[in-house]
Amino acid sequence: MTEFKDPASADLSPQFSGGAVEIIERTPVFEGFFKMLRVRLRHRLYRGGWSREFERELFVRGAAVGVLLYDPARELVGLTEQFRIGALDRPGGPWCLEVVAGMLEADESLQDVARREVYEESGLQVDELHFIHTYMPSPGGSAERLTLFCALADLRDAEGVFGLPEEDEDIRLRVFPLDTVLDVMASGDPLGSPIDNAATLISLQWLQLNRAKL
Repeated sequence: MTEFKDPASADLSPQFSGGAVEIIERTPVFEGFFKMLRVRLRHRLYRGGWSREFERELFVRGAAVGVLLYDPARELVGLTEQFRIGALDRPGGPWCLEVVAGMLEADESLQDVARREVYEESGLQVDELHFIHTYMPSPGGSAERLTLFCALADLRDAEGVFGLPEEDEDIRLRVFPLDTVLDVMASGDPLGSPIDNAATLISLQWLQLNRAKL
């Protein structure tokens, strides 16, 4: 029988690391706006020994950055509104309220991406960035890692339409009182909230806990 640590004394580190996986084959199955691989592998088992060989599809999406815009002087938050293909069947429709977000490009730091995307999606230039968290949105099938920041900005008269037409972006920046947004989040509407994506929820909950420090 496998023995496990006493929960009172155990740390949060997984029992296994990357060396407990044997990659047998990686096969590209699709490459377009995104990329998909079929990975054949086996891995160590908690009960001892190795798993049989099996296959999983992997959605290949690299590092990304999300930025919550916050005006501490007026307690306003800025969120982008844009069409999202993954939300076609969303009850409220496929236009979503989100934090500013974008993918890491070659030779860019996370902070560089944050400032570039803020400018492209809001027209604002920001200097002060506060780290929120880094996480994997869907590790069951995607390699993406998202890093979140809060950027301080003057959001008076900041609303407008932005984005890069050559990338088919049509982005509206909307500005709301922070307390109004937090009230909507807390309402728990069973039919679906207008704010229903993880990056935005995590960022706003972080701001709710840390607003006094900003």
